[in-house]
Amino acid sequence: MEGGLSNFWGPVTAAEWCEKNYVYSSYIAEFFNTISNVPCILLALIGLINALRQRFEKRFSVLHISNMILAIGSMLYHATLQHMQQQGDETPMVWEMLLYFYILYSPDWHYRSTMPTFLFLYGVGFAIVHALLRFGIGFKVHYVILCLLCIPRMYKYYIYTEDACAKRLAKLYVATLFLGSICWLADRLFCKEISGWYFNPQGHALWHVLMGFNSYFANTFLMFCRAQQREWDPKVVHFLGFFPYVKIQKPKSQ
Repeated sequence: MEGGLSNFWGPVTAAEWCEKNYVYSSYIAEFFNTISNVPCILLALIGLINALRQRFEKRFSVLHISNMILAIGSMLYHATLQHMQQQGDETPMVWEMLLYFYILYSPDWHYRSTMPTFLFLYGVGFAIVHALLRFGIGFKVHYVILCLLCIPRMYKYYIYTEDACAKRLAKLYVATLFLGSICWLADRLFCKEISGWYFNPQGHALWHVLMGFNSYFANTFLMFCRAQQREWDPKVVHFLGFFPYVKIQKPKSQ
């Protein structure tokens, strides 16, 4: 949306959201949509530190790093509203979902090298095609399909998990996804009406914050489930009484 200050980045070449451009800075197009990625980075950093400190498998360190890369890409996109930066946001979104797919399905995959090889080639192929073509609605449909492919496995993990705290993580994952989706849709579909309000609730910025927590809850739940598979005696504990993370006790032989 058009704003007031001068424009450092030039004409807008990417998709815009329901926030006035360049209101608070000439260097940041969508201010709230940009800074709302900071919690995502911090939450992913906390998850990364926990994964490294307790020596979880490298897949979880890579997962937390991918969350940070995605948030940084989103910051650059919303700060500049340039097509190249939008691609730098959307391509990591697909890569991240491929990584979730690997973490969810690889424990029962008998041919260990085929899945990572296929997912890697798929990710590279998508990046090349996405760099050459504009997908628009096609990208959104593709991303939703990748998300839907992960749901059956997440549900299986949920029903086979008996720990009440771990189940609560899964419920928080679903709740943040639901609330975030409402914010995203409202910002996208009802921008004209929202723009007439005295106060813009910044639905897309709220989506970023909620998705930061959503990723953290999903990652923590998956770390718990994987630790159970490895018989690492996982427990969900709470820092300062409310912030959840997984604590494990590996056998001495490991």
